[in-house]
Amino acid sequence: MTDASSTTKIARFGVFEADLVTGELRRDGVKIRLQEQPFQVLAVLLERPGEMVTREELQKRLWPADTFVDFDHSLNTAVNKLREALSEPAANPRFVQTVARRGYRFIAPVQKLPSEAASASSPTTPQPVAAMTAPATVKQSSTPAANWHPGLEIPVPRRSLTRGLFGLIQIMYLIFYIVALVRLGEVHRVADSAVPGWGILIVIAVLVSAGVGIPLRFYLLSAVSFDHGRLGEKFRRLFPAVLALDQLWAIAPFLAIEVIGFGGAFAACAGLLYIPFAERTLIRMAYGLKSATV
Repeated sequence: MTDASSTTKIARFGVFEADLVTGELRRDGVKIRLQEQPFQVLAVLLERPGEMVTREELQKRLWPADTFVDFDHSLNTAVNKLREALSEPAANPRFVQTVARRGYRFIAPVQKLPSEAASASSPTTPQPVAAMTAPATVKQSSTPAANWHPGLEIPVPRRSLTRGLFGLIQIMYLIFYIVALVRLGEVHRVADSAVPGWGILIVIAVLVSAGVGIPLRFYLLSAVSFDHGRLGEKFRRLFPAVLALDQLWAIAPFLAIEVIGFGGAFAACAGLLYIPFAERTLIRMAYGLKSATV
């Protein structure tokens, strides 16, 4: 494998763990299928986290001098397969950053365990050998540095948790749309009593926004359920439309003002106003959406 395997057995970064002896990559303890060459690229990058590894160096490490191969194509294929295994898009990398025409750099914090310590210590008490932070400054905390998100300065949550919360938000909005459509007559009555003469306009707004929102929510729900690798990039493009739609439906609790009262409607409205930003943060946690801000 690599020289690092003689002194290091396990390299941890985010929710991933690379066994440099067996050549296995795991996420949350579950083994991920990864071919030998992509794993060797990962192993070389993990030897020097934060430093650029040139394409020429990777060529020498992975392909002997007497090997006849289309090096550029083979290396690009190996890196693409590695990114696929790490569920990260090349445009918004969380781990492997491309240095144009020169090489690659591993940008996430890395925690290495010597072979002896890997079998003797538990995952919660690792002995860090090298740690490299992303461009953002990592907070000093009792949490191990390798468990910090490289862009958000927070402990890295389980991707299953962030994806699950994002999916629940989509289900919540689907319930809003369906209930409003089923009780459209009641919506018209409440809206017309609250704002005389505007009831029909509010009904039209409900119909149009629900007609747009239902397929949008089904798309986002299916994408996060199947862990679509480019969901971060897709959501960044969709976010202006999601923000406008969610802000419009944030006033929906006032349609139930007769049941929950003004205070309850106001509190629910205030919470719903924040939901689109929570969606964006959840996507950034799970898919490395660097271009968005929290």
